[in-house]
Amino acid sequence: MKRITSLLGTLLILLQSINAQTLEECQQAAERNYPLIRQYDLIEKTSSITVSNISKGWLPQISASAQATYQSDVTAWPEGMKDMMQQMGLNMRGLSKGQYRVGIDINQTIFDGGTIKSQKDIAREQEKVQTAENEVNLYGIRKRVNELYFALLMTKEQIQLNKDLQELLNGNEKKLASMVKSGTAAQSDLNSVKAERLNAIQQLTTLESQQRMLQAVLSTFCGIDVREVQKPSANIPSNELGKRPELTAIDARLQLLNAQEKALNSALMPKLSAFAQGFYGYPGYNMFEDMMNRNGSFNGMVGARLTWNIGALYTRKNDKMKIQLQRDMAENSRDVFLFNNRLEQIQQNENMNRYRKLMADDEEIINLRSSVRKAAESKLAHGIIDVNDLVREINQENAARLQQSMHEIELLKEIYDNHYTTNQ
Repeated sequence: MKRITSLLGTLLILLQSINAQTLEECQQAAERNYPLIRQYDLIEKTSSITVSNISKGWLPQISASAQATYQSDVTAWPEGMKDMMQQMGLNMRGLSKGQYRVGIDINQTIFDGGTIKSQKDIAREQEKVQTAENEVNLYGIRKRVNELYFALLMTKEQIQLNKDLQELLNGNEKKLASMVKSGTAAQSDLNSVKAERLNAIQQLTTLESQQRMLQAVLSTFCGIDVREVQKPSANIPSNELGKRPELTAIDARLQLLNAQEKALNSALMPKLSAFAQGFYGYPGYNMFEDMMNRNGSFNGMVGARLTWNIGALYTRKNDKMKIQLQRDMAENSRDVFLFNNRLEQIQQNENMNRYRKLMADDEEIINLRSSVRKAAESKLAHGIIDVNDLVREINQENAARLQQSMHEIELLKEIYDNHYTTNQ
């Protein structure tokens, strides 16, 4: 019967391990489930639209306008010349004070000194910065999953040890019940062990409630139903090319500053464009004709325009200095991050060494506590000690087993926290 029970227990453990979620699966699920994952697509689409809009700077720029004015004075012939022309039969009334025009202006950039290209480069670098910063936020999810996962793993171990304790207390309770019937033990001894078992049942109720809470939180965080977790391997494959996303984000900021610095050069270059203007209105380009006939006419003009705005020279030195200061701030952020990261690694490495040293003696302590507990059971049966001594030895053995589980899980947690810290 015991053999069948053992086989069923082994089968149950195997089935649970098959359905259990690994730490890596939970981390991947959490990243997919976290709303911030949608930022990648939004950032890419926004950048694509921005670059597309900048590229349209090469398209002809068309503007339409309409205006009507009434002027206090206009160009007119001198009175003497007007009288002379009237004697010749020419009515030179001059321009009308009421004027109007409806027209279209077209401007085509031919050479912009690299302004459009530099703006597109800046937009692409801004996309990389936003993507890297989003990666930093998503990377932080791993640490939160670690906390929940190992807390659930620790609770699972505590529940199993609690059940083992109850089984041990229940066995001793049955022995004492027989001893009470035979008159070799007092009822108070039986009640003491029974009270200890009921206390363990209460502790189990609290642990199972904590387990359900952790399962619910982790399941919600990951977007999957997490019922069982399993101990991860202590051997994590190294990733020599691993790099913390915070450092990648700093590199992206530096690349953006380089693009902005190049844009300062394009701001100093001359701009060449072709233009065309056309309008219907009064007066037109033929001023003499419009002085005689106050009728609207179609007018047009084409040409080329070269502009060179040297105003950027006034602020160029300060702009370059500002970019350099921002570059120094980025490098300082890198130094601060690496310094704090190194401190975390020192603490984690020391903790790992401490837990390994503690674990070296855990098994021996358990064996010793187990032998003392068995001896106490034998002594109680022979009336050498009272039941309180036995209960104390049972609790000490359980504490030793709990301590071993805590050391093992704490070591695993430090290993995976160190993997998170170094990303290697």
